[in-house]
Amino acid sequence: MKILRNAEQPSGVGPAKTFTGDVRVDQYFEAEAPGRTGSAIVTFSAGARTVWHSHPAGQLLYILSGRGWVQKAGEPKQEVLAGDTVWFAPNERHWHGASDTKAMSHVAIAESLDGRSTDWAEHVSDEDYLG
Repeated sequence: MKILRNAEQPSGVGPAKTFTGDVRVDQYFEAEAPGRTGSAIVTFSAGARTVWHSHPAGQLLYILSGRGWVQKAGEPKQEVLAGDTVWFAPNERHWHGASDTKAMSHVAIAESLDGRSTDWAEHVSDEDYLG
């Protein structure tokens, strides 16, 4: 058994390469082999979001607070609120983040496959984000 104490883990900043806007990452966790699961609590300020990306083994989001948007490539964005759960299928191109007026926090859970959990792509344009 291993316990990661929240008080012992500093908050991280979401890097500009994979996020737009102010993003905080807390309680980041990766399982030890042979486990493949990783998770984090991610908090997006209003207007902040991920870049387009996908996950080889899929991704589960559980919305903790606020108001956010999620979008699968080729489909309209959808609103998510506290208590909602979102599943992105393996290799499904998508983005997620806060709405333009309200922050949003979620738990993000993904498994690694062949040593990687995420395939990052280009930034979401303001037109796509607000559209």
